Amino acid sequence: MPDLLRKELGDFNSIVCFKSVIQGMEDALGEKATAIALTTAGRLRGKKLAEDLGLSGSLDSLDSIAAKLSLALGKEGTRLCIVHKIVSEGEVIKAYTSETVCLAGEAPNSERKCTFTMGAIWGALEQVLGHRFRGVHTESVLRGSNYDVFEFTPLG
Repeated sequence: MPDLLRKELGDFNSIVCFKSVIQGMEDALGEKATAIALTTAGRLRGKKLAEDLGLSGSLDSLDSIAAKLSLALGKEGTRLCIVHKIVSEGEVIKAYTSETVCLAGEAPNSERKCTFTMGAIWGALEQVLGHRFRGVHTESVLRGSNYDVFEFTPLG
């Protein structure tokens, strides 16, 4: 099997290219199908990330999980987003993020939801906590919030 590593370019590509993929998918599949596909892809990425970080089924606090995800996904990692904090409010877990790749370059007041990034946090939390969740993007920096907030409610 040939060596498929990018020796000069490495693991990263541009937001411009990623956003073009999203726009192409929306043109071909429609917004709803694209959102489902990107969220699912994000969840798979998040689960794999949690495994790679050795977090699967860990008993770490949400603060510790947030710190580890922030390192892996933030400026020192893949630059998907900044994870500021993850908190529990009753049964609901809220992740506070910013500079998400999904919303980069979007106009203020855009209705775009953050699908892939939310999915990555979602999948990581499911892998770490051992529970299935329903995820919703509830607050957006595009619409005046200080953070993109993702809320995860346990299923069943």
